[in-house]
Amino acid sequence: MATGNRVDLDGRPIKPITICMIGAGGFIGSHLCEKLLLETPHKILALDVYNDKIKHLLEPASLPWADRIQFHRLNIKHDSRLEGLIKMADLTINLAAICTPADYNTRPLDTIYSNFIDALPVVKYCSENNKRLIHFSTCEVYGKTIGSFLPKDSPLRQDPAYYILKEDTSPCIFGPIEKQRWSYACAKQLIERLIYAEGAENGLEFTIVRPFNWIGPRMDFIPGIDGPSEGVPRVLACFSNALLRSEPLKLVDGGQSQRSFVYIKDAIEAVLLMIENPHRANGHIFNVGNPYNEVTVKQLAEMMTKVYSEVSGEPALEAPTVDVSSKEFYGEGYDDSDKRVPDMTIINRQLGWNPKTSLWDLLESTLTYQHKTYAEAVKKTIAKPTSS
Repeated sequence: MATGNRVDLDGRPIKPITICMIGAGGFIGSHLCEKLLLETPHKILALDVYNDKIKHLLEPASLPWADRIQFHRLNIKHDSRLEGLIKMADLTINLAAICTPADYNTRPLDTIYSNFIDALPVVKYCSENNKRLIHFSTCEVYGKTIGSFLPKDSPLRQDPAYYILKEDTSPCIFGPIEKQRWSYACAKQLIERLIYAEGAENGLEFTIVRPFNWIGPRMDFIPGIDGPSEGVPRVLACFSNALLRSEPLKLVDGGQSQRSFVYIKDAIEAVLLMIENPHRANGHIFNVGNPYNEVTVKQLAEMMTKVYSEVSGEPALEAPTVDVSSKEFYGEGYDDSDKRVPDMTIINRQLGWNPKTSLWDLLESTLTYQHKTYAEAVKKTIAKPTSS
C-alpha cells in the first residue's frame, strides 16, 4: 500500500495528485494504474472505451483503493466530458493510440486521425487550463537509421553514431509517401512537434515518452480469444498466438529487422519517476527502452520458442519458423526500420533510470502468463469443429 513520507529524487515530499489517464484500460495503462494504486497515494480518473484489463482494480468496492480510481467510459474522439475531466486533474497522461503495425497501411486514415487529430483537444485543454501533460509517443518517430542508407558492406553501419537513436540529435527519417506504414510515425511526430510548440509558445508543461518495444503480460490480444479472430497483433502476441496453437512463427522478410525490448515493469518505474519529478521531467523527451536487449526478430522467435517449451512443458516444433513476405503479411505499402537502439543518456541524467530485466527473464515472465491465461481457451477453440 502507499506509504507516507514519500520523497522525490531531490528529497522533497511528494504531494498526492489526481491523474487523468486517457487509455487507462490498455496494456501500459493497466500496469501504470496498478503501480499507482499499490505504491502511491495518487488518485486516477481512468478514461477508456474498454476496462477489461483493469477490471480487477475497479471491483469489488471493498478494495483499499476504491475511492482512488474512477472509471469513465468514453471515446476522446467525441465526448464533451473530456475537458471537464482534464480540469479536475493535476496531470493528464495520454496513452490513447492505434499502435498496431498491421493497421498502419491498411487503415492509414484511422491511424492518422487516432494519433494526431484525436490528440489535439487533449493538448489544447491541458495548455488552456495550465495542466501538465505526459504524452506517449513512439520510437517509430525516428523512422530508419542513417546507417540503413549506407552500402550493405559499409563498416560505418557498425558505428553507433549511425544507428543509436538520441532524442535531441537523431533525425527522423521516413520512407516515401506511398509507403503508408509511416502514417503512424508521421502522425506521432507531428503531435510531438505541436506539444513542443505549445511548450515554447504557451508554457505548456509537458513530457514526451518514446517507448521502445515495452513487453509483458496483458500486451495486445490473442486473436479469437480476447480479440478479433481476423486481427493481427504486434510481434509478441503474434508469436505467442502461434506458440499456443503449435504453429510455426511467421518471420516477415526473414525476421532480419533488429529491435530492443524492455520489460513493462521496468518501463513503468520510469513513468512513475516522470510523474513524481516534474521539475526534472518537464520539457523533456525520453527514450524508454533497454539497449542491452537487442535482437533480430528471428532471434526473438528462436528465444520465445525455447522459453515457451520450458514454461509449457510442450516440445518445440521441428520447424519453428516460416518466412513470409511483408507484402503477404501486411499488404501493399509496408516498409520497415532496420534497427532501434535507444540512447539512454537523457533519462539516466534526469531521472537516474536504468532498465534491469534481461530479455530471457522478461520472456519467461510473459510467456508463463500467456500460457496460464490462454492455453486452455486456445485448446478449446482448436478442438471445435469448424462449420463449413
